[in-house]
Amino acid sequence: MDPNPKNFPILSYVMARIPSMKRPTMSDFDIEQPQTTTPRAIRRTCSSLKPEPYFELTERMPHLTDPHLLASMRSAVADVSQTRSLLKTLGDRPDHEAVDIAKSRLKEIDMLLSNQLDEIALSDKIDPDVEKRKKAIEHEKKMHKALISLDQMHESYDKLLYDAEKRLEKLYESVKIVGARRLDSGLSDKGGAVTEEVKEEVVAILTDAMSIGAKSIDLSERRLPFLPEAFGKIRTLIYLNISNNQLEVIPDSIAGLENLEELNASSNVLESLPDSIGCLHKLKILDVSSNKLCSLPDSISKCRSLIELDAGFNRLSYLPTKIGYELVYLKRLSIPLNKVRNFPTSIGDMKSLQLLDAHFNELRGLPKSIGKLSNLEVLNLGSNFSDLTELPDTLGDLTSLRELDVSNNQIQALPLTFGRLDKLTKLNIDQNPLVIPPKEVVEQGIGAVKVFMAQRWFDMLVEEEERTRREQEVLAQASWLSRSTSWLAGAVVGAAGTLFLGGESDDPYLDEER
Repeated sequence: MDPNPKNFPILSYVMARIPSMKRPTMSDFDIEQPQTTTPRAIRRTCSSLKPEPYFELTERMPHLTDPHLLASMRSAVADVSQTRSLLKTLGDRPDHEAVDIAKSRLKEIDMLLSNQLDEIALSDKIDPDVEKRKKAIEHEKKMHKALISLDQMHESYDKLLYDAEKRLEKLYESVKIVGARRLDSGLSDKGGAVTEEVKEEVVAILTDAMSIGAKSIDLSERRLPFLPEAFGKIRTLIYLNISNNQLEVIPDSIAGLENLEELNASSNVLESLPDSIGCLHKLKILDVSSNKLCSLPDSISKCRSLIELDAGFNRLSYLPTKIGYELVYLKRLSIPLNKVRNFPTSIGDMKSLQLLDAHFNELRGLPKSIGKLSNLEVLNLGSNFSDLTELPDTLGDLTSLRELDVSNNQIQALPLTFGRLDKLTKLNIDQNPLVIPPKEVVEQGIGAVKVFMAQRWFDMLVEEEERTRREQEVLAQASWLSRSTSWLAGAVVGAAGTLFLGGESDDPYLDEER
């Protein structure tokens, strides 16, 4: 939960110097503060498990060594420190799917309680069983509310980090020399002139496009600070490229682009996408990579024609819960360099998916439903580091899989079903504490790995079959003994009845009177 020095350099520097705070070592690794991820750092981390040296921010920002400035900065982030301590006590942020389920269940409970109140109002008697069930439902309601509240607190904490970083940036700027501020002012004036020129150019392009019914518009690399609302009126547009600009938002009017098939909004500063993006029912390719997106709107699931979705290099921590149920035609899903912890269960319903790239995230595992992706050919789960420790057995159901990358994780054993991946031709399992298969087998190549795992699975099936046979023999013997005992008991009872209750004896000696 400590601020990531990559995203919050000043805040991380200041909080590391608050007495109650310390920079975590590898022994208490925090998924919110991963280690440096250069190839050399990755090898060093996985081999020796030694903490990386802390970067020297003061080389770029020398005024941070000023004790007065540092004291002011500590005071400015006191709220972050307190919130962080509270959240550390309450626990990690729940995954998005669990929160959605809790919200849905709350609605059901509210309706149920409302109906029960109506029944009680019409009844003269109080049923103890009804009261007991009501208390149980109320308890469940509190549990769901607590889960939702915890998620909201984590969301507020994320915003708090961004706000704190901005505050610290302003504090640092305030102690710069006057000459630097003048230089900044001059650059700002110059930038204003450029903005005016860009605005006039965009208006001209917009006017022409509307007059001729343009099908394609390229506004990339123009330093656009915004996109005019009027763009939503170009209903003939099929292709729109607004990449490599300075866009913070996409206007809701984009819903008017009813024929749009490809949208490239990569390399901007977008923090969110409009809900109206779900109105683009013909959209096939969407690229929103290299932005500042913390989440994708649930409405993106309504873009049912999507074939390619690239949301890499953002700040995503989850995917919409129902995204898999709707995007059944999606073939390529790329979300590398994010903070995604879990895939929603619905991902297994993306029947058309051929490529899934989720390297450099914080994945803690895969849902069993991943095995339903029968058309998946490329799966990249590399560099999830200490979070990813195992793969589900359903991985063996990916019968079309050709390439698999699970490098730089903490996987100790491949699933027993691995040998069933007949089409797999490329495998990267480097930098894992792998025990099964052993290192000498891995070094022989993918063929040896598949043979080893297939043999291990076969041996397990034989062992399981033998154990089942022995158990059945024991049960059969126990059943025979039980039947024999029952028969013997019946025979004894019958004999006793004949002897003592069965009637007269045929021996005259026994009948003779004494």
